[in-house]
Amino acid sequence: MFYVRSHEPSDPSSCAPRRGARPAVSEGRPPRWPRPPSCLPAAGLVTPPSGVRVAVAGIVICRQRPGTAKGVIFVTLEDETGVANVVVWAKVFERFRRAVIAGRCLKVTGRLQRDGDVVHVVADTIEDISAMLDEIVGVDEVRTAREAWRS
Repeated sequence: MFYVRSHEPSDPSSCAPRRGARPAVSEGRPPRWPRPPSCLPAAGLVTPPSGVRVAVAGIVICRQRPGTAKGVIFVTLEDETGVANVVVWAKVFERFRRAVIAGRCLKVTGRLQRDGDVVHVVADTIEDISAMLDEIVGVDEVRTAREAWRS
């Protein structure tokens, strides 16, 4: 948990450090986390305070556009550390429509929003980085092998 210096927790035992965990605040300074354009792993979304600007990246595992959400789209990104929930408002969706609809892997920069244990990134910019997946797999090598097998 992150506490502002002037905030005193109601239950001091809730601040007790976990075994092997680094303290969230050291000597009155805010915690450190990668700032944009560097991406924060999904598991690291617990470190920054609510309202700060963060960037996350991952494979799109779910897109939801509920009819009752007034144009809001919810995207779930997964990386090797966990999942990140992304909220895409209608105006942001209009600007980055292609990336939101067709992207297999996205980089999202936005504001961190925390409500209890639920953490969301409210998107400001969305970048389709699906081409990086092709580099990982080595698509050119796969195509060459497939063409050699067919001939």
